[in-house]
Amino acid sequence: MNLSVGIVGLPNVGKSTLFNALLKEQQAYVANFPFATIEPNIGVVPVPDSRLVKLSQLIKESENLLVDPPIVPATVQFVDIAGLIAGAHKGEGLGNKFLSHIRQVHAICHVVRAFQDSDIVREGSTNPQKDFSVVEMELILADLQTLEKQRDPGNTPDKELCKRWDVVQKFHKALSQGVPARSVEMLFGEQPHADDLHLLTSKPILIALNVGETDMVRADELEKEYAKLFAVSSDQVIAICAKTEMEIAGLSESEQQEYLQGIGVTKSGLERIIAKAFATLGLSTFLTAGEKEVRAWTIEKSMTAPQAAGVIHTDFEQQFIRMDVIPWDKLIEAGGWVLARQKGLIRSEGKEYVLRNGDVVIVKHGA
Repeated sequence: MNLSVGIVGLPNVGKSTLFNALLKEQQAYVANFPFATIEPNIGVVPVPDSRLVKLSQLIKESENLLVDPPIVPATVQFVDIAGLIAGAHKGEGLGNKFLSHIRQVHAICHVVRAFQDSDIVREGSTNPQKDFSVVEMELILADLQTLEKQRDPGNTPDKELCKRWDVVQKFHKALSQGVPARSVEMLFGEQPHADDLHLLTSKPILIALNVGETDMVRADELEKEYAKLFAVSSDQVIAICAKTEMEIAGLSESEQQEYLQGIGVTKSGLERIIAKAFATLGLSTFLTAGEKEVRAWTIEKSMTAPQAAGVIHTDFEQQFIRMDVIPWDKLIEAGGWVLARQKGLIRSEGKEYVLRNGDVVIVKHGA
């Protein structure tokens, strides 16, 4: 599956700056006035994964290849969406475009301004908590409009239509009280109807605190502090200095690490956002490693072996027989597939096996 994350927020909070930093190049136009972004900028970013490099080197050595097999990392699609203002649900500003673009992403990354800079126009931004609530309320109001378009099925014998209407009413009550759809508990059999409504506030969220560089040394503390204010898990809050990330984007990897360590950070903003996006969405990666390529595949954590095989190729799920599995580090320690088999480290798993993060697999399937 391809993960997509929409970057949203009020104008001039640093959305496009963050987007540029994540993509490590100037793809999004950055300017000090509202609506510098009108059409969404879209960029596909490889997920940093040192395991792939090690496995590629291993395959070259163990299979006596002349060159390392090519690496194909997992990817995340970031979408830089136009700045929102109060009244977007009614079409004010660029509201209609904003809402249509946000419907297409898997998760929403709210960028809120937590830095001080008198040279940057605020344009409605006041403080992180209020900025977040403005965007969240616009999404809630847009969802209420969606629900109000649903029709009461009346006295019908169709149990599924009745169940769908119960879901609509449940969401309407919660949203009317300012509670987002993602916080509404679904009963057995209701989730398909909830998914069918495609509500904006049902999407998982991340909150990116755009802080000053000197605040990065307190990143963990700030994330916990603001998680309480936003009433979300600390895993959903990321403190990041978008300006610094963009400035170091052109440096080599070693230079970036040296700079980040100097301001008290061990991982880049990209790595931290992707890690929290995967955690929030319940995703993980499994790996394949052979002469043709070494590749990471993104899956839901609950996926069974046949479902994961279907991510590689749709036919593999139906034709699934067995799956050879070994943790990536055990394969490295063994010295390759042949030696791992000789040492009895490779397991043969069936249809009930749930893949773990970092499993390296070989799928066995019918013709």
